[in-house]
Amino acid sequence: MSVRERIADNIVTVLGAMDKPTLKKVTREPFELNDLSVQQFPAVWIGVESASDNDATMGGSALTRFSETDFTLVGYMKGSSTHGLISEVTEEYYLTEAGETLTTEYGAYDIDHVRDEMIEGIAEKLDADRTRGGYAKNTEIISVEDDDSVFYPYGAVRVTARVTYHYVTGTT
Repeated sequence: MSVRERIADNIVTVLGAMDKPTLKKVTREPFELNDLSVQQFPAVWIGVESASDNDATMGGSALTRFSETDFTLVGYMKGSSTHGLISEVTEEYYLTEAGETLTTEYGAYDIDHVRDEMIEGIAEKLDADRTRGGYAKNTEIISVEDDDSVFYPYGAVRVTARVTYHYVTGTT
């Protein structure tokens, strides 16, 4: 198994143990949102966005290479529409996105709260061991984006984590 595979497996394992929010599906295999049941949300798909390898040594049959790999972690949650009263005086209403199955020990949260909680949870889990189980030199979050509710009734976040590591060619 390559070092990159071991690092990816570590990310899957670490996020699978995340408990705020509890992720119901963490995978490296792409999936269709419509194929997921309500019980499989929130879910995270992990892929490789880009990789850059540079030789750290020259000559010989086994070269040491320095790699920077950007892993994309795309988190999905599902919500539903509910109306909430802003003011009893003016009786104005607003549309909010409330989680159907997105509950924690503190109760149900709206989709924005779960988005924020997911971003924070991913960052905390990845920061807890920046060496990815000893296979990496460093892990850092380099970007965080959300979908601004354009995929409603789904919500999404995209976290890019850059992992730097060394490996020796021809050893896997």
